[in-house]
Amino acid sequence: MKVDQLEINISETRQQMGEAAAKAVAGKIREIQDTKEFVNIIFASAPSQNEFLATLKDEPGIQWEKINAFHMDEYIGIAADAPQNFGYFLKVRLFDHVPVRSVSYLDGNATDPQQECDRYAKLLRENPIDIVCLGIGENGHLAFNDPHVAFFDDPLEVKVVELDDACRQQQVNDECFDTFGEVPQTALTLTIPTLMKAKYAFCIVPGEKKAQAIYHTLAEDIQEAYPSTILRKHPHAILFIDQASSGKLKEISSYSQA
Repeated sequence: MKVDQLEINISETRQQMGEAAAKAVAGKIREIQDTKEFVNIIFASAPSQNEFLATLKDEPGIQWEKINAFHMDEYIGIAADAPQNFGYFLKVRLFDHVPVRSVSYLDGNATDPQQECDRYAKLLRENPIDIVCLGIGENGHLAFNDPHVAFFDDPLEVKVVELDDACRQQQVNDECFDTFGEVPQTALTLTIPTLMKAKYAFCIVPGEKKAQAIYHTLAEDIQEAYPSTILRKHPHAILFIDQASSGKLKEISSYSQA
């Protein structure tokens, strides 16, 4: 099932969705590791990725010692060992469990955020990305490219952004923060072109709160007001959703006929 170039995989439950995504990513890793010295992967950090990460770390046949890991974004000003810190999130759920070759963390506490963006961009240029594992925000963002800063032709590779209110509210909805005021206002993020440069994209989006974003992703014209619509232009992208996040798809006539 496809919308434009984006393949869609619907599972009954959130757990089944995470398992399906993990098996697909593991299969692609095994394929690439047989032909390349290293496999370069970008991971997303969010509760939406929990089932996927928990399954991926136990998938057989992955040569983790060949994997260079990166992540998509980071809050500015969050302690490195805070549970909300995205690098720490991935460390606890994945990198502490597998013998990954390297992990390159975005430093949200760098003295000069712009210099940190430049440093990370250089690392990404030196390690062209094979796989990106990402999610979609309630406002349709990819990484922290909220609609007001999501540029499909962004000249930057990594940048400093201000988070919009919908993005910050999602962090409360996801129970990452207790109150809206606690959510940082700024962050570092890989840009849309940087994410789209990955040879393969696996997008994992469970839950009822994401149903509207999934609807927009598949029903709206491809435009920056709905950043996730750009996934429909990626030549090798799969969207993994569950029954809850797919709840509004019956409203799309062209989808229903697929």
